[in-house]
Amino acid sequence: MEYRTLGHTGVWVSHLCLGTMMLGAWGNADRDDSIRIIHRALDEGINFIDTADVYSGGESEEIVGESLGGRRDNVVLATKVHGPMGEDPNQQGNSRRWIIKECEASLRRLGTDWIDLYQVHRWDPDVDHEETLAALTDLVRAGKVRYAGSSTYPASEIVTAQWAARTSGTVRFVCEQAPYSILVRGIEGEVLPICARHGIGVIAWSPLAAGWLSGRWRKNEEPPNSARAPWVPQLFDLSMPENQKKLDATEELVSLAEEAGMPLIEMALGFVTSHPSVTSAIIGPRTMEQLESQLAAPPVLDGHVLDRIDAIATPGGNFSAADAGFVLPSIGNASFRRRAPASQATFVMAAPNN
Repeated sequence: MEYRTLGHTGVWVSHLCLGTMMLGAWGNADRDDSIRIIHRALDEGINFIDTADVYSGGESEEIVGESLGGRRDNVVLATKVHGPMGEDPNQQGNSRRWIIKECEASLRRLGTDWIDLYQVHRWDPDVDHEETLAALTDLVRAGKVRYAGSSTYPASEIVTAQWAARTSGTVRFVCEQAPYSILVRGIEGEVLPICARHGIGVIAWSPLAAGWLSGRWRKNEEPPNSARAPWVPQLFDLSMPENQKKLDATEELVSLAEEAGMPLIEMALGFVTSHPSVTSAIIGPRTMEQLESQLAAPPVLDGHVLDRIDAIATPGGNFSAADAGFVLPSIGNASFRRRAPASQATFVMAAPNN
């Protein structure tokens, strides 16, 4: 296992991070087996664990907390806030009200006094960065959080959040958790260079492209069952041209991995952690077998292999728009692109009287 510093924090984390989204009701409902998976990862040198409040409605955090026991001091523990945790509209988002309340709930579920890395799961255009960062600053000063991070933020908002922290005197985001894989390379254009410029660590989520790079998706074969398909069906709909292109690319990648003398899974993970801006890649096993298949991934691939990958999957591009993990409101919400007719205007300037 290789260890790298998380941004400029001086905290050393393993180049593989154990993600626990699939441990609990969303994936592996066997609690004891899930704990064994966490223990195996720790035994193999992984010291970085990532979870979130929304994973299995909080159960994932509970499993992580139960598994750590006397090993808490040796683990860099990360969780997230933002997603809905109830039907009340205030039980979600990036407001001070919710962040403070939900941090307390995460601490209880994790059975710990502090969270090493508390990440804002998604950008919320309805909340000022200053509001969010001020709340995180209070949690840091209270000793409940060590560092703050963002997840799946647009490049422009990563920069805006850094500027807001500097001008308001709050803590800043020390890392960004972003989708990155051989098939999902959109962050190479702006997000990764911006993070490098600002000394922001990068934690890559879905380095196996939601299972596409597991070796189970092959042309002319029955597609495998995916636990994630109900959440983002467009990622797996083989009637879509972009997903057919993924199949074509995957076939080439399988052949390349065989030439390189490694399984596709290991090559896919090694590709992600070869990027100089990436600190760690999140592996998210549901079973012990899946964990074992990923532990041997090399921290860095040979330059020749990386060149061959570039020829198969264009640098800086995504095969599918759905792969980005986030749609900007200015694109996803038509009202941002359409001026209301004058008859619907809510404000009319009065005629000057002088």
